[in-house]
Amino acid sequence: MNPISTKQVWWLLITVALIWFANLEYRTLIKPDEGRYAEIPREMVVSGDWVTPRLNELKYFEKPPLQYWATATAYTLFGEHQWTSRLWAGLTGFAGILLVWFAGLRLFGREAAGYAALLLSSSLLYVLMAHINTLDMGVTFFLTLGIVGLLLGQAQADRKKQRNWMLVAWAGLALAVLSKGLMGLVLPGAALFIYCVVQRDFGVLKRMHWLPGLAVFFAITVPWFVLVMKANPEFFERFFIYEHYTRFTTKTHGRYQPWYYFIPILLAGALPWTVLMFDSMFRCVVGGGRGRGLPDKMFNTQRFLLIWAVFIYAFFSVSGSKLPSYLLPMFPALALLMGKRIAEMRGRVLLWQVAPAIPVALLLLGLALNVGKFADTPNQMELYPHYGPWLVVAALASLAGLLAGMLLLWREKKPVAVVVLALSALLSAQIALSGYETVARERSAKHIAEAIRAEVKANVPFYSVLTYEQTLPFYLKRTFTLVQYQDEMAYGIQQEPQRWVPTVEEFARVWAVQPEALAIMPVYAYAQLQQLGVAMKIIFKDTQHIVVKKP
Repeated sequence: MNPISTKQVWWLLITVALIWFANLEYRTLIKPDEGRYAEIPREMVVSGDWVTPRLNELKYFEKPPLQYWATATAYTLFGEHQWTSRLWAGLTGFAGILLVWFAGLRLFGREAAGYAALLLSSSLLYVLMAHINTLDMGVTFFLTLGIVGLLLGQAQADRKKQRNWMLVAWAGLALAVLSKGLMGLVLPGAALFIYCVVQRDFGVLKRMHWLPGLAVFFAITVPWFVLVMKANPEFFERFFIYEHYTRFTTKTHGRYQPWYYFIPILLAGALPWTVLMFDSMFRCVVGGGRGRGLPDKMFNTQRFLLIWAVFIYAFFSVSGSKLPSYLLPMFPALALLMGKRIAEMRGRVLLWQVAPAIPVALLLLGLALNVGKFADTPNQMELYPHYGPWLVVAALASLAGLLAGMLLLWREKKPVAVVVLALSALLSAQIALSGYETVARERSAKHIAEAIRAEVKANVPFYSVLTYEQTLPFYLKRTFTLVQYQDEMAYGIQQEPQRWVPTVEEFARVWAVQPEALAIMPVYAYAQLQQLGVAMKIIFKDTQHIVVKKP
């Protein structure tokens, strides 16, 4: 079994990168997350205020600013585009693959490192979330950086090298905190404590280099928190109490799901490596699992990776707020475990672990051929059939890759087989994701922006009545005055009530005295405003929204 040469590795890296970044611009932004996380940095650039995050010019304290800063920087350098809004997710996702390779190389050897990187680059959930503008991929990268720093630090006998890697770990956790809040510190801290208890090994706590580590951590995190609290005294209660404790312990965000919510997400998200994932975890439980060449007294690398992955799953399963992307921090750790496991097994063993993905690909093909049957609304009935061909091609690409990979595994050509399986899985996911553009209109306002752009002027007020279309501000490059609508902006409205109109009745009075004005509303709201005697001329209408101007 010949290993892949260095030249082939470089060609493989270029191929993965091309597939990875090819469609960042292709797809329309969709609501809510992509619109929100594209708009907040845009407003930072416009206002010049990079301390207080704002959405629709209202204070928005749900998350820290690191991704906002990164995206605002991309806007400043390259312009405000769909691809620049997604660039941070794409870059941190790709960097995570390289980080896993580096960690695997140091901990488990060259072969395991290559497999781990390939597996991470082709795991379905990881690929999808690296191409959607949310905060989860960024925080996953920095959590992984913190974990890798910990693992490599604990593997060092030389105290200076140990300290340097632990400083990397502390810096990674600090950047995770600036990405998505205290979870960047709490989750790794809890996982490390569980490891100490399970392994009966508290010696790691003596090797954390607490003083220099905390100095690095606070030097990175404290400045922004000081500045934002100085500018916004109300920030502490909203961010530290409501957005952390209340969000986790209650159902206040409307994201409550049953405890088993993540089971199908994990099973599908790990494809095509789902069976291998469970096998690797089981082997870690029964096999001890130390890093490469580490003495018994040193840190148990594989056991910590297992504890981290299981803890992330359990933590969010009991949380009152659940979204599929919350599982992302599991995947780099699982990729490292799976990479080591593949390096130890024969090709035909892996063949039988990949084989269950065949019926999944066939099921996807069947769904693709009948996707129109899942439409519930007239809009969906029109759009869904256009998505079908993309899903068919994605399913066929997956199926072809699985069959070719299994044939290679049968012939014990494991390295080439894993490359074929990974590239086909990555390509399949990207095709399916790109095809979503055919139905994106249902969850985006780009077409509205294009239709009304000529009517929109900077000095003409624009009202958003009983709704807030998250993607429209980004595409129109302007904000709106909300009318009888609060949702996630309720706190910002509470702080600055002069920025909204509380009722449609008051809006009717405000509208009447404006020389020029525009408004967007749900279709049902138009009749309600007509009954109030609001004079309106329709300039755009589809199945969901109506845009009017004052005649």
